[in-house]
Amino acid sequence: MKILVVEDEAKTGDYLKQGLMEAGFTVDLARDGVDGLHLALSEAYDLAILDVMLPGIDGWQVLQGIRRAGKDMPVLFLTARDEVDDRVKGLELGADDYLVKPFAFAELLARVRTLLRRGGKAKESDQLRAADLELDLMRRRVSRSGKKIDLTSKEFALLELLLRRQGEVLPRSLIASQVWDMNFDSDTNVIEVAIRRLRAKVDDGFEPKLIRTVRGMGYVLEAAE
Repeated sequence: MKILVVEDEAKTGDYLKQGLMEAGFTVDLARDGVDGLHLALSEAYDLAILDVMLPGIDGWQVLQGIRRAGKDMPVLFLTARDEVDDRVKGLELGADDYLVKPFAFAELLARVRTLLRRGGKAKESDQLRAADLELDLMRRRVSRSGKKIDLTSKEFALLELLLRRQGEVLPRSLIASQVWDMNFDSDTNVIEVAIRRLRAKVDDGFEPKLIRTVRGMGYVLEAAE
């Protein structure tokens, strides 16, 4: 899935690009409206994320240019402006959703996936599996060997991340940014506790064991070959 991000704030733009790439998307980043519109019209994207206040031309004009060209990709607006009139204007011009800064990356990611599914373009499966473990994204259900497993929202997000990146060792910093939307201090044991609780629910009483710790590196979920 290919996403266009048009954001002039360097820190926010880099944060979005890194987070979306870590979530498995291909991302192009434009720093102003002119470059953003050029990319939107010259490349094929599954979704665009636009800031409203942009140098060159603003987000409204970028959106108008996209729609005038007959591009029907979903568009999500990101802006610090929360006035009702702004939201209405964006929707009337053809925007599909609107998220006000500051925002949690987890919420943005959920909205991105919802827009992609709504547009019928999602290539990501709603079912994630490893061995006899199954995670249903739409129904928010997890089961193993047909037995339902009850998870908290954070445990569900953590398991989803591990399943999407199964076989890959995920460092604590990546897990912190993706699941908790923040950077944890190295002395914090929140992630270790969460992994231990998730492992107790997902692995205890089942074979093979799927979640393991790679000392000094992070955590990995993989089914034994």
